[in-house]
Amino acid sequence: MALAFVFETSSDEEHDDFQPENEEEEEAEDEDEEEQLLNKKTESPWDFAPYYESVAEEHARKSTTSIDFKITKALQNRTVPIIPNDDDSDSDSNNQEEEDRIEDEDEETGDAVDIKSFYVPSDRASFSAISFIELNLSWPLLRACEALGYSKPTPIQSAVIPLAMNGSDICGSAVTGSGKTAAFALPTLERLLFRPRRVPAIRVLILTPTRELAVQVHSMIEKLAQFTDIRCCLVVGGLSTKVQEAALRSMPDIVVATPGRMIDHLRNSMSVDLEDLAVLILDEADRLLELGFSAEIRELVRLCPKRRQTMLFSATMTEEVDELIKLSLTKPSRLSADPSKTLPQTLTQEVVRIRRMREVNQEAVLLALCSKTFTSKVIIFSGTKQAAHRLKILFGLAGLKAAELHGNLTQIQRLDALELFRKQQVDFLIATDVAARVRTNSQTYLSSSL
Repeated sequence: MALAFVFETSSDEEHDDFQPENEEEEEAEDEDEEEQLLNKKTESPWDFAPYYESVAEEHARKSTTSIDFKITKALQNRTVPIIPNDDDSDSDSNNQEEEDRIEDEDEETGDAVDIKSFYVPSDRASFSAISFIELNLSWPLLRACEALGYSKPTPIQSAVIPLAMNGSDICGSAVTGSGKTAAFALPTLERLLFRPRRVPAIRVLILTPTRELAVQVHSMIEKLAQFTDIRCCLVVGGLSTKVQEAALRSMPDIVVATPGRMIDHLRNSMSVDLEDLAVLILDEADRLLELGFSAEIRELVRLCPKRRQTMLFSATMTEEVDELIKLSLTKPSRLSADPSKTLPQTLTQEVVRIRRMREVNQEAVLLALCSKTFTSKVIIFSGTKQAAHRLKILFGLAGLKAAELHGNLTQIQRLDALELFRKQQVDFLIATDVAARVRTNSQTYLSSSL
């Protein structure tokens, strides 16, 4: 067993190779970097392409036919053309825009004295920073932020990064898409820059509730660490177990995993352990518990060293999350930078009422909305996998470009659907709650109870 690893605070002396020799060279480099940034496009933090093989190759190997091919053949053999109907006289649906109210403030239950003594006062946390340079990040990470087009930290990033770099336990409440992935990734990478390189070990474990979210977190960390020698490994179900086992044995610095597959490797893979772990991160903790990972999370916390830093992030704070916080964190700072109901300005929400006597026309109403009102960058949530698949077929027969995302698909097909939607090669993503916490470029969410 390697010696216990303790992060050291960053110092300018240990990173002289990133410092310019004099002020004149620094100014010249800044001007060159500004010109380069103006002349090149920023990178996308989410990239699913490296994680999936060609879906066509998978169908060829299994001698199956894709649903898109069947829909295309059906459209070619159609004898009755689709006649567009511009009659919008059906006004039974009551479309009404409402401004979302900021609700669900942190409710503290139980004994107020015990809660006050459990959390460390976060008065020193600042939720506003002008730039990432102000957060004392090293040059490789600042360069990565510029490449991704990040100019100003979000409130959750401004609050979390300084405290996390000091090794404090953090309990953060932030909505999906508020930048909390970079909030815990940047300080973790900053501290890993000063790790003892002669002692390879798994030093950071990041747990996520779904495979797709794990892929996104892994992609973000790869982009932020592209100018460093820090290695990151992805451990999720649906992908090759042997490849993941070999990657874990090589002792990567960071492991991004789903709880079930990580427990499987710790139990069955040789030379894989968490004895040298220094940082444990629980992303979307409320979702982890909703999906039934409570026992796995407790076992993983027990396998981690007691002397570690733990960061927990959750969009909602339930009683189960509070129990997990008390189990895994030690004197944490509680930070809530974004109200749990705040929505992006580009997101459109409308309520469409369908009367009981016309509930049989729900699919027709949905198709009409997607054909005339919400025509691109739309996620449609369906109650069941069968309903999602049926909607995929109906959308294809109606000439609408759509992809489906649910549990009946293989992991490669699920990642392919996300990649098609991210690249805007399809206008609609029809999904079950698998996509509930996936970061996308959607502008509209439609919920269907079909």
